[in-house]
Parts: sequence; C-alpha cells; structure tokens
Amino acid sequence: MEWKNTKIDALLEQALMEDHATNDTTTQLTIDENLQGSAQIIAKEELVVCGLGAVPRILQLYCKLDTHANACIRFEVVSHPEIFDGVRAHPGQVLAVVRHNARVLLSTERVILNFLQHLSGIATLTRKYADAIQGTKAHVLDTRKTIPGLRQLEKYAVLCGGGKNHRLDLSSAILIKNNHISLGGGLRNVLTRTIEHRKQGQRIQVEVRSMAELEEALAYGAEAVLLDNMTPALVKDCVLRVRQEKQWIPTEASGGIVLDNIRAYAETGVDFISVGALTHSAKAADISMRIAAE
Repeated sequence: MEWKNTKIDALLEQALMEDHATNDTTTQLTIDENLQGSAQIIAKEELVVCGLGAVPRILQLYCKLDTHANACIRFEVVSHPEIFDGVRAHPGQVLAVVRHNARVLLSTERVILNFLQHLSGIATLTRKYADAIQGTKAHVLDTRKTIPGLRQLEKYAVLCGGGKNHRLDLSSAILIKNNHISLGGGLRNVLTRTIEHRKQGQRIQVEVRSMAELEEALAYGAEAVLLDNMTPALVKDCVLRVRQEKQWIPTEASGGIVLDNIRAYAETGVDFISVGALTHSAKAADISMRIAAE
C-alpha cells in the first residue's frame, strides 16, 4: 500500500483540519513547545494490524499544515520487524513507537488512532470470516458498502485481513442486477446490449435469485453469476448447475451471510462469498497511545 498519494493525502489532511489539530488549544496552553515526547501505540485486544503507514504520513501532513517553527522537527516512527499490516497482534503488544515534539504527538493522537482503530477493525473482522472458511475453495469478498471517501483504505484493510476485493467502483466491472434487468427490458435485451458495447476484457456478471433466473442468465451469455439471498442448499444446486453448463463461470454467493453461516455457504462449492459486514459493520479495534516525555 502506497500511503503517499494524492487521494489519501487529501483524506488524511482533511481529518487533521476537521480536528483543528494545528490549533489544539489545550495542548498549546499546557505543554512546553520544546518538550520532546515518545508515544507507544499499543494493541489492547487480539487484532489484525492495519494502517501503520498512515502514522508517519499524518505527522508529515501535520507539519505541512502547521507554521509553528518547533512543530516540524525530525521525527521517528519505529516498529518491530514482526509488526506490519496484516499480522495478528496480542493485548499489550506495542505496534509502533513514535518520537516527536510532544505537542505534535498530542495534537495528532486522535486522528492517528481513528484510522488505526477503524482499519484494524475491518482487517480483524475479515480475518474471522476468512478463518471460518479455511480449507474450502471459497474466498471472502468485500462490497461497495463503505464509508464515503474511505473506500480505498477500507478495501486495503480487507486485503490485510485475508479477504479479496470485489469491484472498486461502478466503472471497474460489469454487474447486472435486478433493477438493471427490469428497467432495461429483460435479461436478454440487457445482456445482448452489454455484450455488444462492453470494453475489451470486461466480464459480465449477472445477479440471480432463483434457479429459473440462473437458467436464463446462462442461456443468454452471463460470464459470472451472483447468487443473491439464497439458502446454502439452493446455492449448492446452482453451483452444480453452472458446473454442468459452463465449467469456467465463476460463482458468488451474497446476501444474509454472517459468521455463523458462512461455512455452510463455503461448503457448497461456490467460488466467492461477498460480505457487506466486513466494511459496514466492523467494530473499531481497541488501540491506545501512551505518550511520555523524553
């Protein structure tokens, strides 16, 4: 993950400005401007780490925003070699140590933790889903159910947790859903039009909700199918039907899939299982920052 890019910089910078981090009244009134500090970033629970690269970038962007002479002295972020995005951390484990001006550490603490907690929470939840289907052929996919503005980072967190990314946005892949079919004059018309006008290399995935819809999608040229809101038993039947018809077509299950039932879906033989909860329902990981004077 390359943290230094225009889109992510804009996001991190906006977070600092939203918090008025360079105008931290309490810190400016209580802390000597020359005091140097050391901050330990600590896991407070079992978690999968994600977002460590944001820490130095947030500090660099703070220095860009702050005109105070002492704010932009050289800083250091140190993490142990075994700690990086995607690894499991244990309660009490130090994820990184940051040495900087104490005022800067205090003023950026919440922004740093907000990103680390949110992204590590997604990575941790994704790892639970990935672990639940270990040993099957299925892969866990994310969805576009992300917080506006955070999609790139949230999808990166899914990768750190052992999941895979579905389409990034509406332009990156073709997924024909029920509303497209009803508004476009039926699946045959929609698929014919799509096959004729798509860009080279674009695969056409069609959402189906029954065996009858699956038969129609296969008949008219679907190149991947999304089995939506089906029971594991029906998903299994649909996967078998696809394999009989066209061995190469990928199958994906979606809708109503949670930790308690994802194993049952994975054992149907489906290739992918998409889970919106990875991004829209992940609990923030418990991570703290302890700051001391140096």
